[in-house]
Amino acid sequence: MPSRDLVLEKGLPSHVEAEQLVLGAILLDDSSFISVAGTLDPEDFSLEKHRRIFERMREISDRGERIDRVTVANELMKHSQLESCDGLTYLISLDDGLPRLYNLDSYVELVKKKSLLRRIVFACQKTMDRALLAHEDPATILGDAEESFLKLGDDATRTALASPQQIIDEIDGGVSAFLDPSRRVKGISTGFLKFDELTGGLHEGELIIVAARPAMGKTALALNIAQHVAMHPKIRKTVAVFSLEMSKASLLDRLVCSSARVDQHKFRLGYLGADERRRLSMATQEVVEAPLFIDDSAGANLMDIHAKLRRLKAEHGLGLVVIDYLQLMSGRGRYENRVQEVSALSRGLKLLAKELKVPMVVLSQLNRAPETRPGDHVPQLSDLRESGSIEQDADLVAFIFREELYKKDREDLRGIAQLIIGKQRNGPIGQVKLYFLKEFTKFENPAEALADAVPEE
Repeated sequence: MPSRDLVLEKGLPSHVEAEQLVLGAILLDDSSFISVAGTLDPEDFSLEKHRRIFERMREISDRGERIDRVTVANELMKHSQLESCDGLTYLISLDDGLPRLYNLDSYVELVKKKSLLRRIVFACQKTMDRALLAHEDPATILGDAEESFLKLGDDATRTALASPQQIIDEIDGGVSAFLDPSRRVKGISTGFLKFDELTGGLHEGELIIVAARPAMGKTALALNIAQHVAMHPKIRKTVAVFSLEMSKASLLDRLVCSSARVDQHKFRLGYLGADERRRLSMATQEVVEAPLFIDDSAGANLMDIHAKLRRLKAEHGLGLVVIDYLQLMSGRGRYENRVQEVSALSRGLKLLAKELKVPMVVLSQLNRAPETRPGDHVPQLSDLRESGSIEQDADLVAFIFREELYKKDREDLRGIAQLIIGKQRNGPIGQVKLYFLKEFTKFENPAEALADAVPEE
């Protein structure tokens, strides 16, 4: 096979000299072991003798003893490994005549890069062997391959700890910018004023869960936010919407009718007046020109979404991601039960939000507990369906609650909705009053919120 022939011809990626320099530098000055051990593992060395030497160094360091030729040789002898590491002569050769290395980090990075290349080769080879044997389902092989590459990516992006000074140095403007509230990064407005007041908007890297029972308006709320972010002239950021439940055409109907304030039922039946047709035409033009992208692939998985978002960000930028909804996503790979699968998905979405540096609004179903709870149907964090890890991974959890659906005879509840912030990692919890216009599938701010609003500059 061509790949095996190439391995035989070129050998696996490695840099033996860099490995020797790293080990020699530790023998020369054992205080450098701490910084090296924070980046490298024994498996990162290409030669077995180097892996064994580094492992013994780690054991010596864990005991708080000094690392030098003698202690490492003794440790190797205890494990009957000195001879297999070419004896004391080889240990002496590692630091003999070696000057103090002030650029040790560059050699450590070189060893780490070669290690990652070897792991990529092994992962590819394993996947290829399984595919050629054809004993397993292709979806299982593909899922395991994707998982292994995601883990490799996580290993490659591990960053070092940063001091407060380093963090401030990375902020444009330094200490003055850090202390000036007006210059701090603000979140993206959702268009719902009281919600923005409580949260500061949607912040990059955050996983925002919007949960509710069916028919409460989860999709409507998410589309209202997406529309505001993509179409408001002072925001106008690229928004990606992944709909695992509704088709692209149905979502477009909602977007246009909501924007034009036209009854969707009348729109579908075609009973429209001249003014409604005019408003629809204008709304359609605005929606068409907005940086809004919709995907309605059924059963989308994390890797599909990841690949599409990276491409979209490279081509158009990315300001917000909406996924409707979590329980319809599928996880590739093998899981013992659905709870483990949903847990893996919620964790993966949080990591994806951090990697892409965008807020990710993910809709989620609730279990039946709110409906069976006597007297009070207000949703709680414990009602999140199928996984407690959703609550753990989320930076913000908001529930949509419309009491009118439980008390249909109460005219005074008609259209009244609450957006309940049940968890917020960086702010207070609370309730936001909204109005739901069912005919337009649109949530709006109450009049008192609009009256209190400060005009945007």
